[in-house]
Amino acid sequence: MRAPVGGLFRHVLDLAAEQAARGHDVGVMADSTASDSLTNARFAALEPHLTLGLCRIPMSRRPGVGDVTAIRAFARFAQTANASVLHGHGAKGGAYARLAGRTLRTSGRTVSTFYTPHGGTIHYRPDSLEGRVYLKLEELMRPVTSGFIFESDYARRRYDARVGIGAVPARVIPNGLGPADFAPHVPSANAADVLFIGELRDLKGVDVLLQALKRVSATQAVHAIIVGSGPDSETLKTLAKHLELEASVTFPGAMPAAQAFPLGRCLVVPSRAESFPYVVLEAGATGIPLIATNVGGIPEITEGTGLDLIPPDDVPALTASLLDVLSNPAAAHARAEQLKARVGSLFTVAAMTTAVLAFYSETSQR
Repeated sequence: MRAPVGGLFRHVLDLAAEQAARGHDVGVMADSTASDSLTNARFAALEPHLTLGLCRIPMSRRPGVGDVTAIRAFARFAQTANASVLHGHGAKGGAYARLAGRTLRTSGRTVSTFYTPHGGTIHYRPDSLEGRVYLKLEELMRPVTSGFIFESDYARRRYDARVGIGAVPARVIPNGLGPADFAPHVPSANAADVLFIGELRDLKGVDVLLQALKRVSATQAVHAIIVGSGPDSETLKTLAKHLELEASVTFPGAMPAAQAFPLGRCLVVPSRAESFPYVVLEAGATGIPLIATNVGGIPEITEGTGLDLIPPDDVPALTASLLDVLSNPAAAHARAEQLKARVGSLFTVAAMTTAVLAFYSETSQR
């Protein structure tokens, strides 16, 4: 994987730790340039379980000449570790795993290469220059792919429509949570009415949330906490100031979701696009009331729970949902309990790992 942040990072850490706990030899290769104390602590906790080691090298976000060096380094890492399965996560990790696997196979090694996009390239517009380049690169790597693993049926359908799965084996294996994620939500004494947790960038729709909060504030007092960091952080703070929300909206920066949940009484996920967001799973596991948009794999998480998802980019719909939750918290909590039951029965790390290992085995035997 490239960027050791967000849902992709959590997925890899959970999967690697559970695979190791089941007696498999596991190694991880990740970017070394994106580094902070929390990331380093998480790697430090995982490293003792990685019998094949932890390798961190520079990985640029965009394609470049440095990728050639990184792919060679990954191939050497995998060869030294005598790895039989290379699993790439995200567009860059997927490219490294598959191209390194091709290098090893040409030298006579038997190795299988799996790829989980985690959204990535499927969010690029196919009519844009950048989208055409990335989607073409994905298409060119299909012949060196042993199997695709998608965390949602939405991601599978979108990838197939934009790139094409072809005859390559593919399976949908949802993200999962561990027992600690199911601790009940207990808001702090001074918890805000509304909470957002995520990266501060256009895709996440925080601007829509701010506009909805402005409308709500016209009828009643409301306090929101926006947890996260990202490229649009300053733009969103400026928007909050422009909307005269400085006194009612707080930006405390990034923190783990478990630490952030007590800060609010209702979580809002106003995303314009998603794949299979961990924050929705995590919210469901805690039982915090949720408002979310009808995008990506979110409907696959909330199906049958009575939670009405709203359209993305719809300020009036989000305003109405906020007013409903604020005026009828008992009903919101009842819906949250239904979601908690569904998440607990379907989306666990144990089930995710079992399915991934089975797919490795079945596909490698072809």
